[in-house]
Amino acid sequence: MAAASFDDQDAERIVREPPKDPASGGDDRGAFQRDRARVLHSAAFRRLAAKTQVHTTGDDQFIRTRLTHSLEVAQIAREMGTSLGCDPDVVDTAGLAHDLGHPPFGHVGERALDAVSAACGGFEGNAQTLRVLTSLEAKIVAPDGRPAGLNLTRACLDAVAKYPWPRDPGRAKFGVYADDVPVYTWFRAGRPDGQRCLEAQVMDWADDVAYSVHDVEDGIHARLIALGPLRADTDERRALCADVAGRYSIEDPDTLEAMLVELLADSVFGPLDRYDGTHGAQIALKRLTSVLTGRFVAAAVAATRDRYGAGPHRRYGADLVVPASIRAQCALLKGMALRYVMRGPQAVASRTRQRELVRALVEVLPERAPGALDPMFAARWSAADDDATRLRVVIDQVASLTDPGAEAWYRRLVIAR
Repeated sequence: MAAASFDDQDAERIVREPPKDPASGGDDRGAFQRDRARVLHSAAFRRLAAKTQVHTTGDDQFIRTRLTHSLEVAQIAREMGTSLGCDPDVVDTAGLAHDLGHPPFGHVGERALDAVSAACGGFEGNAQTLRVLTSLEAKIVAPDGRPAGLNLTRACLDAVAKYPWPRDPGRAKFGVYADDVPVYTWFRAGRPDGQRCLEAQVMDWADDVAYSVHDVEDGIHARLIALGPLRADTDERRALCADVAGRYSIEDPDTLEAMLVELLADSVFGPLDRYDGTHGAQIALKRLTSVLTGRFVAAAVAATRDRYGAGPHRRYGADLVVPASIRAQCALLKGMALRYVMRGPQAVASRTRQRELVRALVEVLPERAPGALDPMFAARWSAADDDATRLRVVIDQVASLTDPGAEAWYRRLVIAR
């Protein structure tokens, strides 16, 4: 592919904004720097502090939330993107913003909302992220009174688009609801259907790296993942690899098992066989996450440069290349979190309750709207002209809640009634 660069169109916003008031000092930041600041200072970003990553948020301050995960994704994406020649603020913004649409209780909440929202087009965290950025977050209003969300530039919205297509029965993931197609069409103008820019690919790999490595780190610290028994038990390794082959990897279980044995033989895993949470043990655990993150990032940067040259690479001038062996190692880490954390007995019981809680909120809110809704959603409910639109307002409201917020709403609206 030929080299690509940013142009004036990439820095455009769908709503033209006047220059900053010189009396307030003006603004000499670039458009992408301003985008990053808008995401970082948004209410949706702050709410991520009380939303589940994989381990349910609770008293253990070691465990990650969606907020800390997003900060880590942004840092990894910024360094990886900068190495390739991407604009650092664009990939940083994408990393900060990529999970803004996730509802309470992580993927459990996402699946629960999708199950009750068929009448308005379903629910998907990435499509909800676009909705937050372009409509729900309070920042800019168009001249006709239409909310424009944070009014980010084309380039930054494009970088957040992990799944640049509407809902398709043949695909589990999608990136835009029917309601939001106009703004999606605007920032994707001239781009091939389904093709992601390099910045979106960098953000996506940074997300994979962060949650695979860090979920295992959190699982080891919580004593849910035990590396010693896994190293010694052939049957357990095979069961894990069967899980991974069925969900995260295109490799067959036998190939994955050989890769798992090699991965666990790495010297950085050895000191963690008897992890006890002491200072020295935490140092060994942190060394594991640092080594794996560096390895996964460096391999992608090197492979991309090998294929496309030294760069700089950005926009649609190159695709990110991740070696198959590195993808498999990342998939094996995801499998550990799936098997030992997400499928644990306590987690299964929690998920069942959380799923029912989300469903109950979606059922009761139409009966209590608009009074029970937050003021901004109450106004949208009152302006809606059909049931599908009103349902989308309820879905937006529930998706905006934090984990403890959803619990409080459930106690107030469902248990207390």
